[in-house]
Amino acid sequence: MTAVLRIGTRGSRLALAQAEWARRRLEAADAGLRAELVVIKTSGDRLRDVPLHQVGGKGLFVKELENALRDGAIDCAVHSLKDLPGELAPGLTIAAVPEREDPHDVAITRAAGGLAALPHGARIGTSSPRRAALVRMLWPDLTVVALRGNVDTRLAKLEAGEADAIILAVAGLRRLGLQHLARISIDPIDAPPAPGQGALAVEVRADDANAAWLAALTHAPTELAVAAERGALAALEGSCKTAIGAHAWLDGARLYLVVEALTPDGARRFRRQDAADVGGDAAAARAFGRRIGDAICDEAGDALFA
Repeated sequence: MTAVLRIGTRGSRLALAQAEWARRRLEAADAGLRAELVVIKTSGDRLRDVPLHQVGGKGLFVKELENALRDGAIDCAVHSLKDLPGELAPGLTIAAVPEREDPHDVAITRAAGGLAALPHGARIGTSSPRRAALVRMLWPDLTVVALRGNVDTRLAKLEAGEADAIILAVAGLRRLGLQHLARISIDPIDAPPAPGQGALAVEVRADDANAAWLAALTHAPTELAVAAERGALAALEGSCKTAIGAHAWLDGARLYLVVEALTPDGARRFRRQDAADVGGDAAAARAFGRRIGDAICDEAGDALFA
């Protein structure tokens, strides 16, 4: 008898593409397993025109999926890792992280020439406080406008003239075959992206964390990198209200991490970069990230929440 694994996902085109990738990967690894997608609409999908920090933060993209996990309606949930809060709901865990896509942020402009060709006061759309603060720091002559929605919605709003440019994660564009739209790439070391950006997370009930099928979705180097990034996130109490970026990468046995936090107006930047040998231990990587985040938190104080 073929086992059926139920994969919970949001219903956006990107979320479905990510979950479908996981489904194909699982079935290719185990001929005796059949996986099916279960689409669940989240609060974040319904509340499209309200800033997330006003209605509960990025946890709105996962709450209903986590409820379905706890209730046994699905066996796992596939998320964009950057959408997960620093601390998960009790009884649930990230049990697998596949190999990460490109973590860069990119800018897409309506006109040719990229951001440098935009006139003074041109509007750049984003719903991310981190990206908004970054724009205010790097391109102070541009105007930040709030722009929410999934990738397709934001591209449509750009085309409709609601903004002159938008900033998105190139990973999502790649997964949708739209990477050709990017006009400028923002270096992840110079300007770290959201913790976990470009990576997927497979969330399960804690009792299922050692299930054999998870091995097909596991990439150890990525798990170490995102563990460090999420350690920094947890230290800085990251939410949709705070401008936090983190980027980690392995070079041989050394794990490198750069973390920064910006004040909302982009006027102040708190930054740390370090490296450690964590011995392939995700817990050690998370602790390393937490130390870096704690150092920034001690330096910045209340400035990040002004």
